[in-house]
Amino acid sequence: MRIATGEIYEVASFYHHFNLTEKNESEKKICVRVCESITCSMFGATDLINDLAKQLPEKAVIQHVPCVGRCASAPVAVVGKRPVLNATAAKVCTLVNNNITDPSLPDYIKLEDALVDGCYKTFKSCLAKEFTPRQIIQKITDAGLRGLGGAGFSAGKKWDIVRSFSGPRVVAINIDEGEPGTFKDRHYLEKAPHQFLEGMLIAAWAVDASTCFIYLRDEYAACHEMLSMEIEKLRSEFPSQLPDIELRRGAGSYVCGEESAMLESIEGKRGMPRLRPPYIAEKGLFGKPTLEHNFETLYWIPEIIRKGGDEITVLRGRKGLRSFSVSGRVRNPGVHRAPSGITIHELINDYCGGMLPGHKLKAYFPGGASGGILPAGIQNLPLDFDTLQPHGCFIGSAAIIVLSDHDSIPEYALNAMRFFKKESCGKCTPCRVGTDKAVGLMSEEKWDLEKLTDLATVMAEASICGLGQAAPNPLLSTIKYFGDEL
Repeated sequence: MRIATGEIYEVASFYHHFNLTEKNESEKKICVRVCESITCSMFGATDLINDLAKQLPEKAVIQHVPCVGRCASAPVAVVGKRPVLNATAAKVCTLVNNNITDPSLPDYIKLEDALVDGCYKTFKSCLAKEFTPRQIIQKITDAGLRGLGGAGFSAGKKWDIVRSFSGPRVVAINIDEGEPGTFKDRHYLEKAPHQFLEGMLIAAWAVDASTCFIYLRDEYAACHEMLSMEIEKLRSEFPSQLPDIELRRGAGSYVCGEESAMLESIEGKRGMPRLRPPYIAEKGLFGKPTLEHNFETLYWIPEIIRKGGDEITVLRGRKGLRSFSVSGRVRNPGVHRAPSGITIHELINDYCGGMLPGHKLKAYFPGGASGGILPAGIQNLPLDFDTLQPHGCFIGSAAIIVLSDHDSIPEYALNAMRFFKKESCGKCTPCRVGTDKAVGLMSEEKWDLEKLTDLATVMAEASICGLGQAAPNPLLSTIKYFGDEL
């Protein structure tokens, strides 16, 4: 393949899920990954790690890892490829002792049942030329669909831009979902994979793409197995009518949630963000015009085309519904589909069953670790695109992590910064050095506010991608709203 050993090493050492071993290390150990991100830390990840260190047999090795996308069941461990929800040392040791490391498939809607329910009718209508690409794009534009991975860019406008460049074109779908607190994509994928696949095929048809690349995070091993089987069935159902579909597995890197870094990873390189221009719509995957979307954006495409805008919910001037991944100190964590104009108090009380007994709402991360931290005292604030920026935060992927009066805000701000330090790709100095210095300063008993503020400014203004630009948000929110805890 004419690949230098150094190139292989730099890629293998970049990703968390590649383990580099010496030649004489022949014994293969069971890897037990324990999440230590915000919500799992809140529910005892440190105690779990300490217990496992004492109880696990020698054939297992513990790894401290960031969010594994199951925050509603914290704390979480993964034995091999098998997630352990509400993990205890006893549960984990039982799996290890019995060599149970494979994932169990979710109870999902299979192709044969999806077809009975009417799935792929819209795609068939596209193939039969009952719609034109322009009509489909206009429907998506009129519905106001925006990217649901965090950026919120108009989906219809993105399709128009990609179509404006000469083919061959490709579609790249991001299911990396590495933002701590986010698990909505997995939630929908484990229930109705064919609703997503139909949305993907409609998008590919509308922009005349020859190939679809699905980039799935490695932590979702059961979803990988499920998609592999269902895509094969789909090829048999639509012989010679589908674009090429390639399912690519990530290897554990948060920065690959950034669109150009994901493309680099698909191409077999380190997942490092590209400098722009050119933008990926013009020169993306393998140099081709690329339509990149988050999983959930495509998931709603078939429903939007069937229903149009007739059933769009409006609350406080905000249109549509959002899928909120809610975790933390609430009675009913999980994915809750609620109006975009909802407030944190309404979301907790009307959808999550209220706070846990003995807990009072103190603060919340509105957009995962990178979205900043807001105090409970800001009333009537709609949780939507463009509403949180005046407060130094953003909604992002709508990952709501709820903190109570039992929690230390500086502690969880530091947890977030440690995450960013570990996940920085290292390409740009403001992010690579900034996150490291911030962790050191935030670990001090008394924060040096002047140094931290200056550091945050440099990171936000000089980092080349969203990781470094957003990493200071929890830090700045803590200084702005929770100075009494510093």
